[in-house]
Amino acid sequence: MAEVCYRNASRIYPGTPPVRAVDQLELDIADGEFLVLVGPSGSGKSTALRMLAGLEDVDEGAIRIGDQDVTELAPKDRDIAMVFQNYALYPHMTVAQNMGFALKLAKVSKSEVRRRVEEAAGLLDLTRYLDRLPKALSGGQRQRVAMGRAIVREPAVFLMDEPLSNLDAKLRVETRANIAALQQRLCTTTVYVTHDQVEAMTMGDRVAVLRDGLLQQCAAPRELYDNPVNSFVAGFIGSPAMNLFSATLTADGARFGEAPIPLSRQVLSRAAALGLTEVLVGVRPENLTPAGPDENGIELTVQLVEELGADSFVYGQPNADPDGKRLVMRVEGHLGARTGSTIRAGIRDQRAVHVFDPTSGNRLAAASTTS
Repeated sequence: MAEVCYRNASRIYPGTPPVRAVDQLELDIADGEFLVLVGPSGSGKSTALRMLAGLEDVDEGAIRIGDQDVTELAPKDRDIAMVFQNYALYPHMTVAQNMGFALKLAKVSKSEVRRRVEEAAGLLDLTRYLDRLPKALSGGQRQRVAMGRAIVREPAVFLMDEPLSNLDAKLRVETRANIAALQQRLCTTTVYVTHDQVEAMTMGDRVAVLRDGLLQQCAAPRELYDNPVNSFVAGFIGSPAMNLFSATLTADGARFGEAPIPLSRQVLSRAAALGLTEVLVGVRPENLTPAGPDENGIELTVQLVEELGADSFVYGQPNADPDGKRLVMRVEGHLGARTGSTIRAGIRDQRAVHVFDPTSGNRLAAASTTS
């Protein structure tokens, strides 16, 4: 077991100008923690993982595993095991042979190899498949074999690079739950890369959000969801994403079209200190609700209704901003909103409104009706 530390670690690709794929990454991962690196394509998440694995150079800074600086060490000397997106199984070897191959190369005794393979197979429900070739397995079973190959090495750190991206949706949900449960059982430090923020939120003890090589925020999933530090994290974490729209500041809050948005004195003071006349307001879909007949809600023209059974997602274009982003509202399934109709959306809880600087994207504070 070991903690992992990135110390201002950067990966810089040559060019004009040079590309900082990972830029001054400062991150501590506790012993036994499951940390997820997430971000859009090109954010640097896979590069950061490969730097830890020794597959990419560290051009600035350092990386430590436990009490050892591994910045200049070869991958084989880092006590890590990696699970790849494409399984990378040897087609001519059985499941047992694939799982034990690295141990065989390390000249581990046959009895010890057999013990570790059988133990890992038991954990992964692969015992009855040990004599099969990979072509006789499903995608999910092949991914479990790749996991088993990593487990038998008993490394200090597991590295997983989008291991579920080749699976269908149902199997992906099932397998991510199995991986999370297995990691809790083994208590091995794990760094997991994904572009799927739902996967990140459901698996990680903490989630590190990257954008253009820069770490935006690293926190527990609930903290990321409730208290994003900037508008990028707010818009990236959550499915559907947080609604973000510009609102004009008034003496006692903000206004979007005819809808007033009360803001706390703290937010108004901060906005005044920055010289702002507008703010970027963020509201989660579940915090928008159909407005009552006497309420000044946000008027929307319904463009799409996604029926989910008990709930529905209603997507509407704000009449106050016909060229802006459409808003999404999560409502009870029987609401009966129809495409082309007009509805008004009110804010369920003003305390769950977020306010950001429209230029920097940085969080001002949570809006509140209390001062």
